[in-house]
Amino acid sequence: MSDEGTADPLHGVTLQMMVERLHERLGWEGLADHVRVKCFEAEPSVSSSLKFLRRTPWAREKVELLYLYTFHPKEARERARKRRNAARDR
Repeated sequence: MSDEGTADPLHGVTLQMMVERLHERLGWEGLADHVRVKCFEAEPSVSSSLKFLRRTPWAREKVELLYLYTFHPKEARERARKRRNAARDR
């Protein structure tokens, strides 16, 4: 029997880990290009970004999706497909 939680690429990945890995890969400018929020544009830091993202669910979701598309593209495409199907079925 497989545990679905362990197949989730976000399982065990903290928001801080996501921001740090994305910053390493894309830099603050690249993050700001993908997720248009001031915490990535004006004097960015990991701590200020975390404060904002923890209070702002829509921005956190965008960062999570960017993380998936950057490091787990197959899973990101599958989630996008499921979301489209769910929206169509409403």
